[in-house]
Amino acid sequence: MKKIKRALISVSDKSDLEFLIKNLNKYKIKFISSGGTYKYIKKLGFNCEEVSKYTNSSEILSGRVKTLHPKVHAGILANRKSKSHRIDLKKNNYDEIDLVIVNFYPFEKTLKQTKNHQKIIENIDIGGPTMVRAAAKNYKDVTVITNVSQYKSLIKNINQNGGFTSLEFREHAALEAFGETAYYESLIYNYLSKISDNEFSKKIVLGLNRIEELRYGENPHQKAAIYGISKDLGLNKLNGKPLSYNNFCDIFAALDISKSFPKNKGTVIVKHGNPCGASIYENYTESFKLAYKCDPISAFGGIVACNFKIKKKLAKELNKLFFEVIIGNGFDNDALSILKRKKNVRLINSKNYKTSNKYSLISNMNFAITQNPNIKKFNYSDFKIVSKIKPNKKTFENLIFAFNICRFVKSNAIVLTNEKSTVGIGSGQPSRLDSCDIAIKKMKKFQDVSNKEILAASDAFFPFVDGIEKLVQNGVAGVIQPSGSIRDKEIINYANKTGTILIFSKTRHFKH
Repeated sequence: MKKIKRALISVSDKSDLEFLIKNLNKYKIKFISSGGTYKYIKKLGFNCEEVSKYTNSSEILSGRVKTLHPKVHAGILANRKSKSHRIDLKKNNYDEIDLVIVNFYPFEKTLKQTKNHQKIIENIDIGGPTMVRAAAKNYKDVTVITNVSQYKSLIKNINQNGGFTSLEFREHAALEAFGETAYYESLIYNYLSKISDNEFSKKIVLGLNRIEELRYGENPHQKAAIYGISKDLGLNKLNGKPLSYNNFCDIFAALDISKSFPKNKGTVIVKHGNPCGASIYENYTESFKLAYKCDPISAFGGIVACNFKIKKKLAKELNKLFFEVIIGNGFDNDALSILKRKKNVRLINSKNYKTSNKYSLISNMNFAITQNPNIKKFNYSDFKIVSKIKPNKKTFENLIFAFNICRFVKSNAIVLTNEKSTVGIGSGQPSRLDSCDIAIKKMKKFQDVSNKEILAASDAFFPFVDGIEKLVQNGVAGVIQPSGSIRDKEIINYANKTGTILIFSKTRHFKH
């Protein structure tokens, strides 16, 4: 147990500071502070010694140097059990500092508010993190508080122990403190890396906030949590059970696809990371029905993402079926009242969710791999018509829709479509021919495609003619695929021989 006699307080965020000071003052703790915090404490009517008076050293360099003084840091770092440390303090007339309460200059907030480099640099805190690191290192003797959210637990611990803090509390507070300094440094490092155009820096420093602990991981015996650069994902859960690891994986997969659709248009159903149906049909209810019809068996227990506001008519249709999660760009009141009848279904408003153009990261124990995301919007210039028969505008648009869905399907991927709706999806097979088989079987099982223009997309080139041959023999009128095979000419010749539209993409779109 350590009795608190002297506290150094320097905070940018003055929330609940009055509560803190009033409760600490009950134990006749001496306060040391500087700048705005010093003035705030004095205004509350409490005694407080200004740092410059305490150190007998004026603030210099426009306030850049205030607490960077040996009297401050010796008071924090001194090992109370060390005889030589006690002698050094006494010889220099330095006092022990038992409690350090510091939160940093608002660097993260400044990044959001301005692009002015000088203002950003001036909001890099030096003295605050230095004191925090010193106090956290010496947690056996010093209590360190770095966040307003810790004030109540601090006061509770002091009250329970009659003006002392417990070692267990100090140890946990030190852990929190080093987390704060590490996160703060990561923000600075990543900002400087960004402005230096350092695409792949020598080190990756992640500063992530825990958003919530999850219901469980991939399986119920696994624990899981979700972290983010921001504490706000842009997703508002309006109903239902807590989310699991798998739920979030599918939610992000669904949002990547739905946010690639035209504004306020399109429905996608995702199961285990793969789309099992998608449509950008104009009518919202029909869009859902067409997406669901693609593979109703796989859709059971999946996640639906609608890139538009969900209203009463669609809500009635959704409520007839079992989905784990329903995502909409908002819900009207009638839709909410209908969908909330199922108390466990998660309803998520994704209106404020934005797909990120930043790098994705996959980690596996002792290593990580990173890349920029595959979310570029397609346009006509990304493709080349290589067949003799040319597509009309409508067919070309349908082929691009198919190709867009295809890049979100686990490789090897084949997507069959009609009228900007999927009718068959083959995913995740080591053989592209097997993916063709699966897509065709699903189409024949769930669709009536007679007299319809069926189009196909492949995420990579066909290495042999047998793949495109299988598609054409099963009614496919047009194929869109990346180029790059040594047999591209054979593929083109086969398309021309069979009167098939063939379009080459300039880029491949594997998804692993």
